[in-house]
Amino acid sequence: MMKLMGRVWRYGHDVNTDYIIPGRYMELTDPDEMATHVFEEHDPTFKDGVRNGDIVVGATNFGCGSSREHAPLALKHSGVGCVLAESFARIFYRNAINIGLPALECPGIHDAVSKGDTVEVDITGGVVRNLDTGIELCFNPLPPFMVEVLNAGGLVPYLNETEEW
Repeated sequence: MMKLMGRVWRYGHDVNTDYIIPGRYMELTDPDEMATHVFEEHDPTFKDGVRNGDIVVGATNFGCGSSREHAPLALKHSGVGCVLAESFARIFYRNAINIGLPALECPGIHDAVSKGDTVEVDITGGVVRNLDTGIELCFNPLPPFMVEVLNAGGLVPYLNETEEW
């Protein structure tokens, strides 16, 4: 999982966890069922339009709101390959990594893409390329430990593979 490529789903500033998956679905325990409700109130085209590997792009403070893992889990199970944003709410960021969904802070990303653009993300190289416009942005790549966690599918699978655990 060093490089990802997908179509952009672009959202704005302060996208909170209830925007991603409404709070009334918090009783759901099946991640695939959660995925059917991603962005349902704010972008009804997402459910039927998202494809495996697509990339959600946000502006600042993406994932603010509750500390529940439902939002990143629902995104991952909807097929989203990663989330790029100018900045993340810290708990969303950690929850995303913990469940195996890459969350990458990339300055300038919100203005560098449009919905439907195709982007390539080099997770370990720290580069995002908009394949439609040629714009290339740099970000701080994830540390090797976090890449190992993502490659394992999240923190629990990583710990299950690790002998020290």
